[in-house]
Amino acid sequence: MTPTLLTDRLILRPPQLGDSKPIARYLNDMDVAGNLARVPFPYYLSDAEAWLRAQRADLAPSEVSFAIELADVGYVGHIGYQPVGDTAVIGYWLGKPHWGRGIMSEAAVAAIDWFFSASDAPAIHSGVFHFNQASLAIQRRLGFTETGRSSLLCLARNAELEHIDTKLTRGVWKARDK
Repeated sequence: MTPTLLTDRLILRPPQLGDSKPIARYLNDMDVAGNLARVPFPYYLSDAEAWLRAQRADLAPSEVSFAIELADVGYVGHIGYQPVGDTAVIGYWLGKPHWGRGIMSEAAVAAIDWFFSASDAPAIHSGVFHFNQASLAIQRRLGFTETGRSSLLCLARNAELEHIDTKLTRGVWKARDK
């Protein structure tokens, strides 16, 4: 079951059907969708509703996702995990009006703390398209290291793009300054 996590400014909670309008609004922006692999563009309300209907409550840690709520604003983005083989990949996005305020870093700390406490996974994988330096900077601050480069389809851009692959080990996470 997806827990609810609290930070100084944020609530990370299970996604719900009522999130469909802000999801559609934020993801129907090429500046957001164009940084993500599995999000089409344009992005419609029906896309958000279909995705939300597919969410389940009985998930392993490597499948959990969190809606990100900002106090006095409401839904502003999403962070979560998907299993790829025997590893978990963390992905995230934030609505453009909320960029540059440390929201995603704050959400990621809570989501990663939760993941390592809820699982015995030795590492989390992630990555960014080569042009997404802001997201790469977040990952570096969190302790992710580059593990290589690959090619990944970006649905919104309808193109295979260079992808910087990253990894965060449990040991690096536990050893960081909190």
